[in-house]
Amino acid sequence: MAFPRLENSFTELPAVFFSRLSPTPVREPELVIFNEKLADEIGLSLSGMDEEERTELLSGNLVPDGAEPFAQAYAGHQFGNFTMLGDGRALVLGEHLTPSGRRLDLQ
Repeated sequence: MAFPRLENSFTELPAVFFSRLSPTPVREPELVIFNEKLADEIGLSLSGMDEEERTELLSGNLVPDGAEPFAQAYAGHQFGNFTMLGDGRALVLGEHLTPSGRRLDLQ
């Protein structure tokens, strides 16, 4: 399987800003649609992968070599009190660097 290398600039911050975690396996994931045109535009070539491999990758069941999944820490004031809330969003598998140098999270 050929997959572009993922980066993790966020994990260069102090460890208090994130937690390293493994994705929770998804049973029988289905890939409903994959936008080839957009993937090509952002330089995310998955052409070397069959649909099953793409599905496993995009569901988090398959973590690319060198990827270090993480969740961002999040805290705020809720009802007048400081609260450690957690991230509340998808786990970040890594950052994909586009041909123009833009970083996009693969979640």
